[in-house]
Amino acid sequence: MKKIILIVTIVLFFSCSKQHKIIDKPIVFDAERKQLSLEYLQNRYGLQQKEPTIIPKMIVLHWTVIPTLEESFKAFNPSKLPNWRPDIENVSGLNVSSQFIVDRDGTIYRLLPETSMARHVIGLNHCAIGVENVGGDKNMPLTKKQLEANIWLVHYLKNKYETIDYLIGHYEYTNFENTPLWLEKDTTYRTKKTDPGFTFMSNVRNATKDLNFKNTPNPQN
Repeated sequence: MKKIILIVTIVLFFSCSKQHKIIDKPIVFDAERKQLSLEYLQNRYGLQQKEPTIIPKMIVLHWTVIPTLEESFKAFNPSKLPNWRPDIENVSGLNVSSQFIVDRDGTIYRLLPETSMARHVIGLNHCAIGVENVGGDKNMPLTKKQLEANIWLVHYLKNKYETIDYLIGHYEYTNFENTPLWLEKDTTYRTKKTDPGFTFMSNVRNATKDLNFKNTPNPQN
């Protein structure tokens, strides 16, 4: 088994060594989104800030379940949370988003500046860079090109920000409860997540071992 993992890691390393590029495709960040972001930081985390910025300490990988880039972008673009997310609307009117999104063909798009707060992971938005992958789930598995792009992007971000200590899948976010990074005030505000899939996450981790991320606290798997 160890030999198989090593072979997979070597193959992924060389397949991802090619130079990717980041294409800026900004979502709306108007006065309304800025104000909602500042309110989110204060109300959810007790952080009073003049600007909705973060110091990145982790990278969180996601999937959108939405089948196309266009539809995914359309979902994230509005400043205010649309009616199709009533399960979290009462928590904040700020729309969900992420700093990056990776299309099915591996193209990487930057939706927000890396140090702007995006709402993508409960309890940790104040310190997390989010990477969404178009598709996902059993009906539309993430692609090899998305895997390669995620590995490249994780290397890019870690090399750019020395403050980043963790790489996690969205499904692991509750492992940070009762740690200094967890700031969510509401003990009942949790959602069950499975993205970006255990196998996808394991493959990214195997190919980024050279970055020496810290182990995820309180492992539940």
